[in-house]
Amino acid sequence: MLAEVISTVFSPMALLINLLGVVLGIIFGAMPGLNGVVGVALLLPLTYGLSPSLGLIMLSGLYMGATYGGSISAILLNCPGTGEAACTALNGSPLARQGRAKEALSYSVLASGFGGVFGVVIMMLFTPFLSQAALKFGPPELFLVCLGGLAVVGSLMGKSFSKGFISVAIGLLLSIVGMDAVSANYRFTFDNVNLQAGFDLIPVSVGLFAIAEMLNLICNQGDNSVISEKNRPFPVLEGIRGVAKRWKLVIKSSIIGTIIGILPGTGGAIASFISYGEAKRTSKEASQFGKGAIDGIVAPESANNAAVGGSFVPLLALGIPGSATSAIIFGALTVHGMIPGPKLFSEHADVVYSLMLGLLISTILMVVIGLLATPAFSKVLSVDIKLIIPAVLAFSIFGAYSARNSLFDVLVAVVFGLIGLVFKRFQIPVAPAVLGMILGSMAEKNLRRSLTIAAAKNSNIVSYILFRPISLVILVLLVLLIYGNFKTALRSKNEE
Repeated sequence: MLAEVISTVFSPMALLINLLGVVLGIIFGAMPGLNGVVGVALLLPLTYGLSPSLGLIMLSGLYMGATYGGSISAILLNCPGTGEAACTALNGSPLARQGRAKEALSYSVLASGFGGVFGVVIMMLFTPFLSQAALKFGPPELFLVCLGGLAVVGSLMGKSFSKGFISVAIGLLLSIVGMDAVSANYRFTFDNVNLQAGFDLIPVSVGLFAIAEMLNLICNQGDNSVISEKNRPFPVLEGIRGVAKRWKLVIKSSIIGTIIGILPGTGGAIASFISYGEAKRTSKEASQFGKGAIDGIVAPESANNAAVGGSFVPLLALGIPGSATSAIIFGALTVHGMIPGPKLFSEHADVVYSLMLGLLISTILMVVIGLLATPAFSKVLSVDIKLIIPAVLAFSIFGAYSARNSLFDVLVAVVFGLIGLVFKRFQIPVAPAVLGMILGSMAEKNLRRSLTIAAAKNSNIVSYILFRPISLVILVLLVLLIYGNFKTALRSKNEE
């Protein structure tokens, strides 16, 4: 079987399809509003005429490429193409404005490559064991994981604690708009049918980041280019040495990303925020976070690509998608007559291992393409603003519409673009709002499930959530994370 898998993955057709998937993924990820979910959904029909192995290789390559691609627009334009790249923009954009775009892009792709390889290798070696471990995370544990994600707000709030908390509160408020998943009642919809399904993350984040940034450029057109400093050269070997020097941070972030990716319903965005907060807590350049810290790029990029491999673990072993993109890949498997779960390895082992090995090749292709294209990407910074602004706005509107094929989402993106501009004027950080929106609904659902189960067991809700083996471990880590982040934030504030 091994020889068959190798011959399939390394065949000219498979390599070409893999390359196509990675390139399309990078493009989808780099365009504000478009992401791996949209890309995989659009390409899914194209796989019907391919063999199962080739179809899955293309879709998984697109998934990996899109996860990295979001960092390109995050660094160059301060417009994260995906939710996973929101943290990358915090330090990537300042570096680009200092003329160090090539450096930021190189660190991004190298860290993404290492994280991607780490996640895939863990997936290949430990899928059965890790899938069983993931089942031990019930609603109480997932609720505490969400609190851990919210705890990193201390590393994202910038110079003002109060403004950071205002931002995360707005994000939490946005997360509860729409139909209550438990009681089916509508909340904060104001009798508007378009709000019954709640706010989608894509149009909101596109508005807060991409459209707000373009409006800000329109209001400050003193220059004809995005930056005034000349883009400095940056050798690839220097980037490799820089990532190798940060090997502890890369491995730690990759482990966080893989673990978060394995937990169903989480994903790369949460992994990025948690790894970013942990990096700031322990980094020697913590005071530079938000101003152009390399650690602030390496940590989230390692984590979000490691989460790709992690998200396949519950999908393949249990039939439970670990992310929205892997949920669509679940559909691709069923279209080809394969039901994800324990029998998948015994009945279609050749397809499963072709997918795994193909994803490893996808990661290598992603790094090669990213490094070769870095000089071309960085030239975006020398383009006239008058050309950049309409192009980004057009992609933003298209990306917002494609989320649910709704013109209302376009309106949402525009409104939040104006809100994002107000945030910039009053120096309110945007990232905590995105974090609050991502984690708010997930935290609420798991808390309410915990309440229901505790009531059915006649158990006290506090003891039910806290006095569980995994919960106690998460709780200790949560306390240490909150303490470390606020200590770092206070130290940075005192240094300014």
